[in-house]
Parts: sequence; structure tokens; C-alpha cells
Amino acid sequence: MDWVDIVGWAGAVLVLAAYGLVSTKRLDGDSVIYQALNVAGAAGMLINTYVRGALPSAALNVIWIGVGIYVLAKIVFRKRQDA
Repeated sequence: MDWVDIVGWAGAVLVLAAYGLVSTKRLDGDSVIYQALNVAGAAGMLINTYVRGALPSAALNVIWIGVGIYVLAKIVFRKRQDA
């Protein structure tokens, strides 16, 4: 197992942890922690899939990251509006 596999597995663990935490109602889907776990996890999987040449999976992870960043920005903007 090389560094690319380690990064990919770490990313998968983060995404699965986020899913498990939301599914068991320990995190809200619109929480910063949930979105950050998803973005970080997708980034790890993006590195792995891109380096390994799995371009459809890499594209999916780019979109996953984009959605997560968009939601994080909305959360931050909403918190600033409420303050």
C-alpha cells in the first residue's frame, strides 16, 4: 500500500464517518463538521481516483467537493447574517 492508497482509504473513512454520524442523528446535515468531513473525504478519494486513472470517480469527487464547499459557504454566510 502506497501513499495514494492511504489517502484514498482515509478519504473513504471520512465520508463513511460523516454518513454514519448523520444517519444516527449525531450530526446535522447542514453542520460545518459534516460538510467538512465530506469535503476532506472527497478530496482524499479524488487524489486516489485521479492518480489511479479512474476519471469518472474523480469527476464525481470534484462535484462532491463543490457541493460541500457551496454548502459550507452558505452556512458561514448565514451565521454572519445572524450575528
